[in-house]
Amino acid sequence: MELKRVVVTGLGALTPIGNSVPEYWNGLLSGTSGGGPITQFDASKFKSQIACEVKNFDVNSILDRKEARKYDRFSQFAVAVAKEAMADAAFDLEKEDLDKMGVIWGTGIGGLKTFEEEMSSYATGDGTPRFNPFFIPKMIIDLAPGHISMLFGLRGINYSTVSACASSTHAIADAFNYIRMGKANVIVTGGSEASITAAGVGGFTSMHALSTRNDDPQTASRPFSKSRDGFVIAEGAACLILEEYEHAKARGAKIYAEMVGAGMTADAHHMTAPHPEGVGAFNVMKLAVEDGGLKPEDIDYINVHGTSTPLGDIAECKAIQRLFGEHAYKLNISSTKSMTGHMLGATGAAEAVACVLTVKNDIVPPTINFTEGDEDPEIDYKLNFTFGKAQKRTVRAALSNTFGFGGHNASVVFKKYTE
Repeated sequence: MELKRVVVTGLGALTPIGNSVPEYWNGLLSGTSGGGPITQFDASKFKSQIACEVKNFDVNSILDRKEARKYDRFSQFAVAVAKEAMADAAFDLEKEDLDKMGVIWGTGIGGLKTFEEEMSSYATGDGTPRFNPFFIPKMIIDLAPGHISMLFGLRGINYSTVSACASSTHAIADAFNYIRMGKANVIVTGGSEASITAAGVGGFTSMHALSTRNDDPQTASRPFSKSRDGFVIAEGAACLILEEYEHAKARGAKIYAEMVGAGMTADAHHMTAPHPEGVGAFNVMKLAVEDGGLKPEDIDYINVHGTSTPLGDIAECKAIQRLFGEHAYKLNISSTKSMTGHMLGATGAAEAVACVLTVKNDIVPPTINFTEGDEDPEIDYKLNFTFGKAQKRTVRAALSNTFGFGGHNASVVFKKYTE
């Protein structure tokens, strides 16, 4: 089978550092931190009291008030970014084959806020079951792509991917594969997450996964620093319109970049910890690069998983050095989670958007919050982590990594578009 080319023709973003793609990109390039005290519930008794929250999100700007009540926050986010991306892609849907347009969407947890509210109400009541009739539809993960498909009338492939923090990267990889196999012309893909709730923060805190740097939330996400003490939980969403190249060309679409490769592996090691030598990370990057018909030296930028956890940052660096060898020192590497925090199942989509814009604009967003001299002896600081400020350079191809609890790994590759 001759595989078709796949290009990116639309983008959407809703993040802790910007509520649209231009705002998000400007936030990344300026090194803006989205960290702050939790405002969505009273976290005063929690060990971790900080998060990267989406600011000033007005759901009524995208959904009428009655309709919005039927959506969990993660689905509201999904619709918001899908609307932005679809508008950016500028389809004339009356001329499209809607049976060949689909939605593949990732989220790690789904409607946690809805579940928490409904069960709390039941537990504190008199035992009479008084559940909202929209409880299940609001909570379940597959309703995000369902809502997007209904909004635009897209009747093609439609489902969700769930692989913890790799969820939306798996969604993008699946969308890419279906299009290049000819199963769809267009797929709306990405992910959303809204898990800054008592249960979400409490659960991750009990695992000692979250930073407790409550006195300094803006610098708490500090990948590759010796003083890192866990990730900063975040929320948000991002969307990419992936389109078959000839289809995009025929309608005169704007093309940001070409998606050329995807890899998916498992660590098969531990429930929550990465393999200490980064075996799964090495394998997934290798597969993604090879799938794109590239060599390691063709990659100029890696948007790393880089969560600011003691074990994860080390394992990923080892994997990069093993795969790229001497070329590792010619790469730009950055963790945009230093700015956005960790958006869990949505993080891969947000970072894929960052990679697409990096390839398009030849500028690499920074890793912020590293303190000079605060060096971990297990990390090689000869690598270019793009500390502090964005760096201009030609970026021929960019690799985006995401790794999730359960040992799930996914990587995707975007390169400059040429006819």
